[in-house]
Amino acid sequence: MKRLFVLTLGAALGVGACGSATPDTTDTTLDSANRATASEQRATPRAAAPARPVYRDVTIPSGTTLPLILTSSIASDTSAVEDAVTGELTRSITIDGREVLPAGARLSGHVTEVESAGRVKGRALIAFRFTSLRIGDDQYDVRSAPLSRQAPATKGEDTAKIGIGAGAGAVIGGLLGGKDGAVKGAVVGGGAGTGVVLATKGSEVRLGPGADATTTLTSPLAVRIRVS
Repeated sequence: MKRLFVLTLGAALGVGACGSATPDTTDTTLDSANRATASEQRATPRAAAPARPVYRDVTIPSGTTLPLILTSSIASDTSAVEDAVTGELTRSITIDGREVLPAGARLSGHVTEVESAGRVKGRALIAFRFTSLRIGDDQYDVRSAPLSRQAPATKGEDTAKIGIGAGAGAVIGGLLGGKDGAVKGAVVGGGAGTGVVLATKGSEVRLGPGADATTTLTSPLAVRIRVS
C-alpha cells in the first residue's frame, strides 16, 4: 500500500513538471505581432505636414491707374444718387514684378451725381465713384477718383433747327404776301423752329456692362498677397 502511494505521488509530480515546462503559445504569438508592428512603424516614414501659406502686406501707391470696365448699368435718365455701380479690373496690377491685384478683381461704388437732359440748355450727366475692392474673400476700402460722363452738346443742331424754321417761314410768307409777307413769314418760321428745339430734350447718358470706367487711386491701398 505504501508503495502504491509513492507511485501515485511521483506520477502527480511528473505531470506538474511537464505542465510548467510547456511554453504559452498565446503569449508567444502576441509578442511576435507586437514586434512586427513596431518594425513596420519604424520602416514607414511619417507623411510631412502640408506647408502653411505665407502672406505679406503690400501697399499700392496713390496715383496707380486701375483699368476697369463696368459690370452694371447706369443712366442719366433712370439712375439716382447712391445707386450701386460695379466694375472689374481688365488687367492685373503688379509691383516689383509681383501681381498684387488680379485681373477680374471686383470693385463696387455708387452714383454721386445725376442730371437728365434738359431743354435747350442743360446737358445730361452722370458721375460715380468706386469705394470698395474685393479679391476672393478679402474686401478693402478704396479711395478712387470720381468718374463722370456728359452728353454731347447739341448747340449746332439747335441753331440749324432754328435756321431751317426761319428759312421755311420766309419762303412761305413770300409766296403768300410778297416782301412784307416774307419778313412776317421769317419771324413766324423762326418762332416755329425755336419751338421745335424747346420741345426736344438733349441726349441722355447711358452706360452698360463693358463700358470703360478706368480710374486712379487717390490714396495708398494696402492689400494682403500670398508669397508662398
